[in-house]
Amino acid sequence: MTTTFLLLHSPAVGPATWAPVAAALERRGHAAVVPDLTRVTSDGPPYWPRVVEAVRATLRETAPEAAPGTPPAKAPGTPIVLVAHSNAGLFAPVVKEGLGDRVVACVFAEARLPPSAGLVPTAEAGFLPFLRELAGESGVLPRWTDWWSDADVAALLPDPAVRAVVVAEQPRLPLGYYTQPVPVPAGWDEVRCSCLWYGPPYEEVAREAQRRGWPVTRVPGSHLHQLVDPEAVTDALLTLSRRS
Repeated sequence: MTTTFLLLHSPAVGPATWAPVAAALERRGHAAVVPDLTRVTSDGPPYWPRVVEAVRATLRETAPEAAPGTPPAKAPGTPIVLVAHSNAGLFAPVVKEGLGDRVVACVFAEARLPPSAGLVPTAEAGFLPFLRELAGESGVLPRWTDWWSDADVAALLPDPAVRAVVVAEQPRLPLGYYTQPVPVPAGWDEVRCSCLWYGPPYEEVAREAQRRGWPVTRVPGSHLHQLVDPEAVTDALLTLSRRS
């Protein structure tokens, strides 16, 4: 049975951050879906259930029953490789639980790793003062790319056209998104898990994945390297998803 790659972007950015990899997977004969998580904070807390709802809705919409002619790999019941980038890594356990046995593997691509069970903070304690200052009295953060200098953003996204698309679709998240913990269901990591990283500061994440006994691969680059070299990232995802 064919596998579908479910590509999760951080809610701080948008689905365009996975679009080139999704296209590369489909060119190679694999199904790929990218749920839009940019509106998961629109109706107030708690936010994590809306991530699961958005994923389920996307899978329903891309099923053949809803869209005649869609590849069978996107049908309900098809095995899923869950790939999470950046902050979306924290939602991988609840997404996996929401999809049940369909998820056969989880790949954390330059992503934060959840614990085996319990609650995980969406932002590390040392990062919260920076976020609170950015949010100010409004309690709403600027777009993620506005957190950094123009030079830093250009280094992450050297293609101006790609940069414009990524910048335009970003939401403005409430500060509360980063202060509410996400539940981590016990047993979520019983499927095969692996780690793909690009560069600093994710070397510590890679070391933690190795301590857990997961396969680890590096594709050298910056945090949004899937937009810079989608073919190399696709190669890595295909290799990691096949490892047991």
